[in-house]
Amino acid sequence: MAVRKPIRFPLMALGMLALLAGMWGGLLRMGWELPLARPRLVALHGPLMVSAFLGTLIGLERAVALGVTWAYGGPLLSALGGVVLLAGVPGATVPVLLTAGSLGLVAIFAVIVRRQPALFTVTMGLGALSWLAGNALWLAGKPIFSVVGWWLAYLVLTIAGERLELSRMLPQTAAARAAFVIIVVVLLLGVVLGGVGSDSGARVTGAALLALTAWLLRHDIARRTVRQAGLTRFTAVCLLSGYVWLAAGGALSLYAGGVIAGLEYDATLHAVLLGFVFAMIFGHAPIIFPAVLGVAVPFRPRFYAHLVLLHATLLLRVLGDLTAVLPLRQWGGMLGAVAVLMFLANTIWAVRQGWIASQRVRLQKSQPGGASGPSAGAVAG
Repeated sequence: MAVRKPIRFPLMALGMLALLAGMWGGLLRMGWELPLARPRLVALHGPLMVSAFLGTLIGLERAVALGVTWAYGGPLLSALGGVVLLAGVPGATVPVLLTAGSLGLVAIFAVIVRRQPALFTVTMGLGALSWLAGNALWLAGKPIFSVVGWWLAYLVLTIAGERLELSRMLPQTAAARAAFVIIVVVLLLGVVLGGVGSDSGARVTGAALLALTAWLLRHDIARRTVRQAGLTRFTAVCLLSGYVWLAAGGALSLYAGGVIAGLEYDATLHAVLLGFVFAMIFGHAPIIFPAVLGVAVPFRPRFYAHLVLLHATLLLRVLGDLTAVLPLRQWGGMLGAVAVLMFLANTIWAVRQGWIASQRVRLQKSQPGGASGPSAGAVAG
């Protein structure tokens, strides 16, 4: 573990670099006049966000959980894909690296499923295969709009599998599990059909997203944990509010059909990829960061600020999309980027506060009679 741990911080840093660059490219796509307006940032906004950022983040989390050195190869390759993209290296280097990174995640889940064959591990494994399929199709020359459904399935199935795992503490009937399987199959069917930009594929995918939302709202343990306090409640609020955007994405996909560009396309994708996915990130970051990086992220009520801003600005953006009021869309996008930056700032601040509190406790314990001083919990509070 001592050999593997130092690589985690550089990989996380490269993932965050891809996030910042991806947001910059997204703002350029929306018409904001910003410095460093490189065409590649605009054209490859999606690969930066999905593969170089989220692919690296999820791959790193799974590599740490698996606990073997080779598993870090996947997130390393996806992180390098983001670096090469930002460096402007021409040719197929970027899709090759990102495809190799997704293959690494598939290899990780092959081991996980073999060790623990269960519905939730298989679901997450199907998510990794979806990412690989999307990247491989992009490598083969398919346009991004024709593979984005596979990337969407990657993130949705990964999150759904994680929630299924954590909800095992609640009783589930055989019918509920069967319904979950059917929803996953229908979602993948919709993605396959939507690979050619068909209305039927988009609408099947939308129906599956709506059904998955209903299933999660019915069976997710967040329905109970939202009644608790502190970080537990915050995580549950993130999850439940994210499900609202998952449903919105499904409804918009049913409404818009197989659009491949434009305002309705933007609203549909970002309802899921921003509203749903980033709500999950906000809720799980105080849990994942300590596990991956070994740094405490104490909960603070100010975390609600970046969550509320995320949802409010995304609503502004989607309204701007659906009404073709471009200033609403642009300001929704800009303030949405501010929400993500606020999330990063609040997380760093919480880490710093937690470190200061731990140092105070350590200092008190090292002093004569320190054991009888204030408790760690009192100091941290």
